[in-house]
Order: sequence, then C-alpha cells, then structure tokens
Amino acid sequence: MGFRAIAICFLSGILWLTSLLITPTANALTPIKLYNLSYKACTGDIAKNNVGSGDLSAVNCFLVQGKAKNISGKTVVDADVFGRIYDANGNSVMENRGRVGTIPEVPPGVSDFEIRISVSANQPTPLTLKQFKASGFAGKVRPYYYDDFEN
Repeated sequence: MGFRAIAICFLSGILWLTSLLITPTANALTPIKLYNLSYKACTGDIAKNNVGSGDLSAVNCFLVQGKAKNISGKTVVDADVFGRIYDANGNSVMENRGRVGTIPEVPPGVSDFEIRISVSANQPTPLTLKQFKASGFAGKVRPYYYDDFEN
C-alpha cells in the first residue's frame, strides 16, 4: 500500500509540473484611457429610421468621439466602453446601463474612436459625457463576433 501511495503522489506531481509548461497565456483586461470626448448628431443613412430597443419609440442618433490612449504596447481588441451620459436636465440617458459600446481595436499609443448611441427623442440636449473609460483584451475573446471565424 505504501508504494502505491508514493507512485500516485509522484505521478500527480509530474502532471502538475507538466500543466505549468503548457498553460496558455491569460488574456487579461487592459485599461484604456479615454479623453477629449465630444458628440455629434449622426448624418446620412446611419441617422435614418432609428427606433428604441423593445419598442418603436423615436430616438436620436449620436456619435460619441474622442481619443483612446493604450499604453500596454499591444493592440487591444474588444474594448468595452463604460461611461455616464446625461441630458440637459441632468437625467441619465441610459438608465441602469454603464456600458456604452465597444471599440473593436485600439492600437498602441493614442488613436481616435467613435461609438454610435441612441437617445430617446424626448430627452433634451446638450448631452453631458462623464466618467468614460474602456478596457479590452490582448486577444480575441468573442469568436463569433469576427468575420474571420471558422468552424
């Protein structure tokens, strides 16, 4: 019985050491600083026939623009953008929702970004953009989201 226990411990140790060698790298969240934020009304085809989700209420289309600073040295993909948007009366435009959109790719350094948002037509402008930040991954984490996905 003693030999069997030693053999099991030895094989378990070998398995553990082997797993350390073949573990894939972690795709940890990378923070992205967003600044110089502004917005403008949508133009062209993107501005036509917009309705709210869940119903057919009228909405106004806006493009939130700004600069994204990626100091990681690697291209970040799927950067989720979080922030607060308020109307002219100080009311939240996206109630109970902090995620505003996604930046598909943020190269190292400073780059421009643009996110489309829909705001209920009964909320007055100007809008106020606050507490914007983003975080993404060094590798693709949503395989069905990409055009180059293969089965």
